[in-house]
Amino acid sequence: MNSVYSLFLLSGFIAITACGKSNKGEITPPVKDTTATVTDTVKTATYDLSLLESCTLFFATPVVTPTKRQDYQELSGVAPSHVYPGLLYVHEDSGNSNEVYVTAADGRDAGKLVLQGIRNRDWEDIAVGPGPEKGKSYIYVAETGDNDAAYPSIFIYRFPEPDLSAATAATVITITAVDKIELVYPKGPVNAESLLLDPLSKDLYIATKQSGRSTLYVARYPQSTATVSTLTALDNLPFDLLTAGDISPDGTEILLRNTGQIWYWKRQTGETIAAALLRKPQDAPYARNEQQGEGICFALDGSGYFTNSETKKYAGEKVALSFYKRK
Repeated sequence: MNSVYSLFLLSGFIAITACGKSNKGEITPPVKDTTATVTDTVKTATYDLSLLESCTLFFATPVVTPTKRQDYQELSGVAPSHVYPGLLYVHEDSGNSNEVYVTAADGRDAGKLVLQGIRNRDWEDIAVGPGPEKGKSYIYVAETGDNDAAYPSIFIYRFPEPDLSAATAATVITITAVDKIELVYPKGPVNAESLLLDPLSKDLYIATKQSGRSTLYVARYPQSTATVSTLTALDNLPFDLLTAGDISPDGTEILLRNTGQIWYWKRQTGETIAAALLRKPQDAPYARNEQQGEGICFALDGSGYFTNSETKKYAGEKVALSFYKRK
C-alpha cells in the first residue's frame, strides 16, 4: 500500500470519527473547514434566493424597544453577553468612538467599554463567545469595514467580558488588554460587515459585503496575535450587500442579513459552517421596520433574535432593538 493511499484512508477515518458524539452525550465540535491546498476549490452555492421556504420558528411581528440612549446614530452590530443574561453589546461604525456600549434587552443603558489604544477605523460587527482561556467569555469586535477596498489588513479585537454585575448608565470600563488578530484576504482588500464566531470550534468567519454576491472566509482557531494571518476562502454565496451575521450560542443555528432580508439555517450534526451555508436557507421573519438594518444576533437563551439599525440619515427614526421571539 503506497503512502498517499494510506494517508487518504487515515484522513477519512479521522473525519468520520470527528462527526460523532461522545459517550457522555456531549456535543462534539464539527470537522473543521480544512485548510486550502492546491487541489481545493472554493465551493459555490447553487440555490435561488427567490425560491425559499419561510422560517416559521419565530413570530413575524417583532417586539420593538427604543433604547434609553437615543444618541447612537450609526449602530452597526449587536451581540448578547454570555455572562450577564439580558445585557447586549452594541457599537457604532466608521469614525465613531472606540467604545462598545452596553444596553439591556429592555432598552436600559448599562454603560460603556472603552478599548484603550484602539481606533474605530470602521467597526462593522461584534460577536461574543469562547476564546483562548477555557471558561471565559470573550467579546470580538470586527474592524472589517472597507468601502473603498483600500486597507491592506483587517483586525478582530478580542478581550474577555468585564465585570458588569453592578453596571449602570454611568459605568465606564477601560479595556487595557486587547488581543489584535490581524488578517489579510488572499487576493487583496474587500469590504465586509459580517462576523460569525463558531462556538464549537472557535473559528472566525467573515462574509463579504458585495453587490449580488458574498465570499465566506475563515480564520481558524487558534488565531495568531503575533503574526499576520491570511484568510481562507470557502464559499461563494449569492447574497447582496450583507450587513451582519450570527451563530447561536449553542452553535446549532445561523443567521445572515442585509438591509431588507434575513436568512436562517439549522445546522446539521457534525456540519461545518461552510457546508451549512451551501444548503438553501429559509426566509426568516423581518418586518422591514429599519431604514438601514445593520445588526443581528441570537438571544443568549435561544428565545429569539435581535436586530438593530443605523438612524443617522433618517430623521425621526428612533434607536431601537427589534426582537423576533421564538414560538
